[in-house]
Amino acid sequence: MKTLIVEDDTASSKLMQAMLTPFGECLVAIDGLEAIALFQAELAKGVPFDLVCLDIMMPDVGGQEVLTTIRALEEQLKILPPKNVKIIMTTALSDKKNILGAFTNQCEAYLIKPIEYEQLDRQIRLLGLVNEAGSPTVT
Repeated sequence: MKTLIVEDDTASSKLMQAMLTPFGECLVAIDGLEAIALFQAELAKGVPFDLVCLDIMMPDVGGQEVLTTIRALEEQLKILPPKNVKIIMTTALSDKKNILGAFTNQCEAYLIKPIEYEQLDRQIRLLGLVNEAGSPTVT
């Protein structure tokens, strides 16, 4: 499983990496602009991400805009469900506006910080990225 962690807080980024690295490769973007660039670069190389864990509150380009941009890029390239990247919003924002906005823009899950391993593990299993034995279902 190939994961893009989009997080501007170093401690949160390291925690997410520790939780997700056992399942496969993890790349980190510290802001929305870097996330979009990495996403596009990996698509162009033919090795897209399987999962994006996306914070909302970031400098310059926020997570909601990154989510919209990723879905627009996939649409342009005709990458449609179920082959599109799975996106889990990982944020401290628990208000209705942000939650509804994320799901309207087609995220698959929304986890509120602090992220606990059990929450994240459950979500990646529900998304079919990891099987019951804990092995990635995608490479």
